[in-house]
Amino acid sequence: MRKRELEQPAVYLVRVAGEVNLIWSGWLGGMTIIPQPDGDSLLMGTVADQATLHGVLAKLHDLELSLLSVHRL
Repeated sequence: MRKRELEQPAVYLVRVAGEVNLIWSGWLGGMTIIPQPDGDSLLMGTVADQATLHGVLAKLHDLELSLLSVHRL
């Protein structure tokens, strides 16, 4: 993947261990929060660039959630 591609908006799917309350969607950059049957949560949404993605991941860390996977769709 080229650096230029990483600076463009892209859709990401982020999986974390544990439940993320739906009220955190706005604080997490408008990511859609999808509770999973196993108790984990999926977050899906468009992020503007890598800096924005890092901000979302930092906020998940602040919520003490374990990051399981990050996929660029």
